[in-house]
Amino acid sequence: MTTDSRPIPIRIANQRAYIWDVDDIAVLRSQHRLCGILAGTLPHLSQQNVFLGVPLLLMPEEVVLLVEKKFAVLVNDPNAHQAPTAPQLQKWEEERDEFAKRHIVVNDTKISQNAATRSMSEDAMRKRKERMERKAAQPQQPPPVDMIPEESPAERTEATPTTDSRPSTPSSNAITVAYPVIIESASSTLEWYDTSAATYNTIEAAQAAGIWSYPSNLSERARCGVFRGLWEQGYFLGGGIKFGGDYLVYPGDPLRFHSHFVATVIESPVATLRPMEIVAHGRLGTATKKSHLLCGWNDEKKDVSYLSIEWAGFG
Repeated sequence: MTTDSRPIPIRIANQRAYIWDVDDIAVLRSQHRLCGILAGTLPHLSQQNVFLGVPLLLMPEEVVLLVEKKFAVLVNDPNAHQAPTAPQLQKWEEERDEFAKRHIVVNDTKISQNAATRSMSEDAMRKRKERMERKAAQPQQPPPVDMIPEESPAERTEATPTTDSRPSTPSSNAITVAYPVIIESASSTLEWYDTSAATYNTIEAAQAAGIWSYPSNLSERARCGVFRGLWEQGYFLGGGIKFGGDYLVYPGDPLRFHSHFVATVIESPVATLRPMEIVAHGRLGTATKKSHLLCGWNDEKKDVSYLSIEWAGFG
């Protein structure tokens, strides 16, 4: 659990589970070995497919594990947003105006500093112009006759210099000031955000309320059982679709380790596997320097059996 021993709130919207608090995301990774996938955008970064921000999107298996272990609760996020009362809305507007005024004071200070810098620059330019005018007003001594070069006929017939006909653009003294507008990503600070009637401590209660449906069949129960079985052995797990399986199994944090296994969930320990499937799993796992893990779920005993496949050469 978190440092204050409270369950982590998982916000549910449209059957998807999100974590919005950065501290909760850190707790999930460091204490519960669950990583999820960051799904939010970061406006100042160009490569949005590489660097993402909050919220953290959880896999359904991670949600079920957290709730069953009492590490988290489910929150019906749309229903938690109540209509604000007139006093609450007035207080929120006053706080927003006060926040804007503080930033206006900061920006006005910056304007004064910029104006002082600009006046110093204008003063320096004025002094420079006066020096040039004094220099131009001084009589210039003509050079000696023997030092004046003789012009060639071609030089005498050259066109006289022309003046630039383009209109000069006066420099603008206008200053553009940007006033920041900060939008909070979490709604927990709003007075009209109330989770007391929209929080569920069990998967069954959330399913009865209609906000969560996973797991609803044998295939989903098998995925949850295999996920929990591997997690309880100390592994980190992530999505394995890119490697031809259901999960990638890491011996430690994925930021520090490569995955050792690609896990495939089988709904029954006695399910039939075609030879081509075994060969494909073995060769693909070996080609990516991993072992392929076949995980058979026994829905009656609620346990998992494991079989690893690795392609080997024959000599």
